[in-house]
Amino acid sequence: MSTADAAAPTPTIVIDHSAQDPHAELWFAEPPGFLPLPLDALLPEPGSEAAHALRATVEPFLNSAPDELHRLQFIAHVAAGQQLLAALQETGTVHCSIGLHRDDVAVNAAPEPLLSFFTVSWRQIATTPRGVTAARAAASASEDAHIEYLELPCGPVTLTESTSVPSSSLPTPLRQIRAHIPHPDCKRLAVLTLGTTALARRAEYRAILHRIVESVSFERPLG
Repeated sequence: MSTADAAAPTPTIVIDHSAQDPHAELWFAEPPGFLPLPLDALLPEPGSEAAHALRATVEPFLNSAPDELHRLQFIAHVAAGQQLLAALQETGTVHCSIGLHRDDVAVNAAPEPLLSFFTVSWRQIATTPRGVTAARAAASASEDAHIEYLELPCGPVTLTESTSVPSSSLPTPLRQIRAHIPHPDCKRLAVLTLGTTALARRAEYRAILHRIVESVSFERPLG
């Protein structure tokens, strides 16, 4: 994971069009290395203009496949990805990003790319004071979780961590770091999750989620 030093140039900040979205309910900034996935474009309604656009985008890849087997494999991979995103969306996920960073922390080894997956989800909760909701999130964390309670400009935040047990569907353990941020209306809970299989870099990924959470706002940042 790259760490900026004091002599490093000021990074370029790109303001996404969503900063002006009048219907958005939460804003945040992603550090470099994350690529947002356009959920609406990847999960279009059948027969819609978005569906035709997706088909037109995928068609060149299908045409470049060397044979029918590779075309079918590509279609299967796209379908599997759509199923995963649809499942996340059904559980309240409104944002997904894929993270790619270079592992430059390891010594005496060539840097390797590290993958991660970042999501933002909403959960409906009973009307409860924000501090109580944040505390409950810590109480429900697993026994191996690293727990932090923060008071930030966006309000009280609880950070928890857990590691999944290897299974047939996920043979590699997955470390998930979650930030639980109660909405000011006290009826919703925003959950920001950063998952990675690079367990040795949990501290670095924890720092990344810290940076994202510190930028969270429930008010449009540009006024």
